Amino acid sequence: MVVLRCPQKNDPNTNILWTNQTRQGMNVTSIMSTQSADLNQMDVLLHGHSLVILRASPSHQGNYSCSVRNTSRKFWFSLIVYEPQSTEYEERNRYSTTCYTQESCTLYCPTANIPARDTPNITDRGITWHKEGETASTPNDFPSAVERDGGIYKCIRSFLYDGQIYNMSFSVMLEIQKSEYGKSEIISPQQNAVFHIDVGSTLVIECKAVAYSDYDVVFWLSENSFVDTDESLPVFYNFSRTKYIDEVNMTALLVFKDVSEEDLLKKYTCKLESDHQQSSFITVSLAEKHTPVHVVLFFPVLCTLAVIAVVLIMVLLLACHVKRSKYSSCRA
Repeated sequence: MVVLRCPQKNDPNTNILWTNQTRQGMNVTSIMSTQSADLNQMDVLLHGHSLVILRASPSHQGNYSCSVRNTSRKFWFSLIVYEPQSTEYEERNRYSTTCYTQESCTLYCPTANIPARDTPNITDRGITWHKEGETASTPNDFPSAVERDGGIYKCIRSFLYDGQIYNMSFSVMLEIQKSEYGKSEIISPQQNAVFHIDVGSTLVIECKAVAYSDYDVVFWLSENSFVDTDESLPVFYNFSRTKYIDEVNMTALLVFKDVSEEDLLKKYTCKLESDHQQSSFITVSLAEKHTPVHVVLFFPVLCTLAVIAVVLIMVLLLACHVKRSKYSSCRA
């Protein structure tokens, strides 16, 4: 499929006159219009400023012109049809893009000469990606690009018209270059860390990150809500950064003035947002301190021993007192 679009800057509903000058026949010029009975046989549609060739073949090769009726100004197109596997086709239909290691990367399928969204009866059926040398479909989005992601990718745009699927294919050459940035990351706390604390106590959780861009930043979330930096609130965070040449050390302190029961029920997330790589995050939680099990089990035993010791001491003291009393009466 290929689309020729007339660049006339008129109302889209303006009647455009198309002519074609093919290299295949003796009839050098013919007038193409929506009323032409030959259009269906030629696999050609006319809509607004667009001429859509559903399935291009050598018979469509030639020169085309468009103009507004009753005007002399024309725009010319030269259409050359190549065999799908030919070297010329691959070279002329190849686009290139560059991504960088450790950075997020998305490939976009070219939009050159595709049907307009409002073309009647033509439905966009989406895009399929394949990497050269692989049979299975491949993603066009890389959260953190690596060198092996480089290569030639083919994207196929599919369109449905009159019960048939028509395709447009493009090649995109992806080059992966080494990023000029290091990898920004959170170095503490650990993922899913649990901080044990007594209700009513003060708690400070330190989130440390290393970054390589002045636009990277770390901050705290409580569930899905941003934690404020207002220090008058019961829960807040403050942020600081220190730069050493190309490296930036960042710290976000999450402060609980007075840990409540409600605080124990929430998840807290330190998020690192970067302008050159995918965002990363660490989620932590709070838990109330509990007396260790061995202490709980030993406590009754300790109490029993203490009672026994007190009883023994009292018995000994009583016995000593009795003996002294007897001795004193004998002397008398």
